[in-house]
Amino acid sequence: MGRRRSAIRRPRGAVEYGAAALVVAAVASLVVRLVVWVGEALVRWWPVVAVLALLGLAAGVWRAVAAAREHAARARRLSVLRFSLAELDAMDDRQFEFALRDLLIRDGWSARQVGQQGDQAADVIADHPAYGRLVVQAKHTKVGAKVGSQVMYQVKGTAGPAHRANAATVVTNGGFTRDAREWGERHAVGWMDRERLCSWAERGVPLHQILQLPALTRRRFPGAARRPQFAAPYEQTAPEGRTDGLR
Repeated sequence: MGRRRSAIRRPRGAVEYGAAALVVAAVASLVVRLVVWVGEALVRWWPVVAVLALLGLAAGVWRAVAAAREHAARARRLSVLRFSLAELDAMDDRQFEFALRDLLIRDGWSARQVGQQGDQAADVIADHPAYGRLVVQAKHTKVGAKVGSQVMYQVKGTAGPAHRANAATVVTNGGFTRDAREWGERHAVGWMDRERLCSWAERGVPLHQILQLPALTRRRFPGAARRPQFAAPYEQTAPEGRTDGLR
């Protein structure tokens, strides 16, 4: 059997009550003396105390201003963020995921990198007030490689049940098989191949425009609350006088 926990027993009899009263009086006396000593020290050394308080306040304000400036500078950098395809090709898998996260932040999403072992087909999760939650599966591969339908199945199977997402897409610096593209468009899983990635990362076209994500109030995506379907595939148009890399 375990040891019984000891409890404080109430005093019994006049002697014990008297001893308890003496202890309380001694503690109260010490507290009063401490308060008096602190008060006298403050009165005697108030200029030093005031200077220390001002220094502490100034340090706090300086840290807050520095943090605000850093946040504003990062926001400015992200607002014009661009990655060339060559830069994306040179990245490793993890760097590619962080690059996609930053591109989403540039487009106004609140995004975080979550890719790791057991990530349930999500490398980046992003939230947007107009489009809800987006799950991104990143496939950094060789330029000529193609993503197959199996990846689309996995993303579809976990986006709603596991991540409560309103939309999902697979992004690669390579390509997709025709079956993968067609299956994704039928089952509301977006796809972003090398050509679309160039428009997003290098030319600055927002992801929601490329995938034509509908607003939350337009349609439902079966399997999660208020989950819209993807719209028709994005049609790219070349700027006047430029046709390179576009259909």
